[in-house]
Amino acid sequence: QSDLQKMVDTEHTFAQMAAEKGTRAAFLENLADDGFVFVPDKTNGKIFWTARAPAMSLLSWAPNYADISSNGTLGYTTGNWEFRAKGKDDTPSAFGDFITLWLRQPSGKYKFVIDIGIGHAKPEKYSAEWTTSDDKIPDKNGNDRASADFGMAFYQLVTAKGLNKAYEMYAADNIRAYREDKLPILGKKNLKSVTASDKSTVIFANRGVFFSSADLAYMTNTYTKLDGEKIVEKGNFMQIWKLSSGKWQIVLDIFKPVPSDN
Repeated sequence: QSDLQKMVDTEHTFAQMAAEKGTRAAFLENLADDGFVFVPDKTNGKIFWTARAPAMSLLSWAPNYADISSNGTLGYTTGNWEFRAKGKDDTPSAFGDFITLWLRQPSGKYKFVIDIGIGHAKPEKYSAEWTTSDDKIPDKNGNDRASADFGMAFYQLVTAKGLNKAYEMYAADNIRAYREDKLPILGKKNLKSVTASDKSTVIFANRGVFFSSADLAYMTNTYTKLDGEKIVEKGNFMQIWKLSSGKWQIVLDIFKPVPSDN
C-alpha cells in the first residue's frame, strides 16, 4: 500500500466508525492530541468532542480528492458530507464539503490535526469516488525553498495589491477553494472570477501558523473582511501549498467565517 492509499483508507475507516459507533467516538479515535476542529471557531478537538454527549444523529462523508507529501508525513483529504439528524434512516438535511489534514504519528498511523469544512446547498449527487494529483514526479525540495517564505509573500501581496492579484501570482491552476454556502470552486480561473466580484478588503493577522513536510505545507490564520472601514466578516483561514517545479503554489484554500456572537 502507498502512503496515499493508507491515508485515504484511514479516512474511510473514520467515516465507517462514525456510522457504526457514533460521530463522537470516531472523532476521538482519529484526532491527534493537539488536533483542531473549526466549529466554526478554532477549538482543540479532543476537548470539544470529549465534552459532547453521544447523539443519535449521523454525519456521513467520503473523500473525493487526496494528496500527500513525498515522504508520506503530511497529507489531506477533501470531499462531500451529509447530515441526518435522526440517524441512518433519516433523510439528509444538511450538506457540505470537508477538509482533513493528516499527520503520520510515530506509530505509523495517521491521525488528523485539522478538520474544517463548509456547508452548502444539496449537490447534484453524493460521491464516494476519489482522485489525486496529476503530478507524477514529486518535487523533493532539493533547493530547500521554504513554504513560509511564499506564504508571507502571499500575505504581503494581498495587503499591497489585493486577494485577486495574490491568487494570480501564487494559486495553482487546479486550486480547490471553499467558501461558506458555495459549492467547491475548482480552478484558478473560477476562483479569480469569484474573488473579482467581492469588493471587500481582506486583512490577515500578523502571525499565522506554518507547517511543512517535504513538498507539502499548510498555513492557518485569522482574517477580517472590510467594506470601507466597516467589518463585514471575521473568521479562520487555511491554505495548503505544494511544491512543484521549484515553486510553492496554493492547491487548496478555505475561508471559514465565525459569526459575530462567537
